[in-house]
Amino acid sequence: MGLIADLAGTVVGVDASIFIYFIEEHPRFLALLDPLFEDADAGRRELVTSALTLLEVLVVPYRAGNQALANRYEALLTRSRGIRVVDLGREQLRAAAQLRAATGIKTPDALQVVAALTAGCSTFLTNDRRLPKIPGLRILQLESYITG
Repeated sequence: MGLIADLAGTVVGVDASIFIYFIEEHPRFLALLDPLFEDADAGRRELVTSALTLLEVLVVPYRAGNQALANRYEALLTRSRGIRVVDLGREQLRAAAQLRAATGIKTPDALQVVAALTAGCSTFLTNDRRLPKIPGLRILQLESYITG
């Protein structure tokens, strides 16, 4: 099956790298991601990420002095239909700490996973193969959908 078919449910947790591949039109992944973001824009699916994603995607454009790219990222994350950014409050920080303690997951990954779980996601899309199994969350690696 393909990526879209494997993304069970309408609410999907999305790691920061997925937004980077989409905005920067990564030649290896764009064909897979276009339908996902089209579904979100059409209201057929909600993509959820943590507020940490905004920080992660803005670093390189700011470092390069590329304000136009920074603006594209911010617009996608804050003004797009079908994309929800979960704020990280004390409750999420505690849950991320508990997840780290139980699994050894790195802090940024724990925050992303907790945001997805907080939003009721059953699936999390990433390209990070180091993520451990998380109860209640199916983790899909984008790379595994590349053929050839």
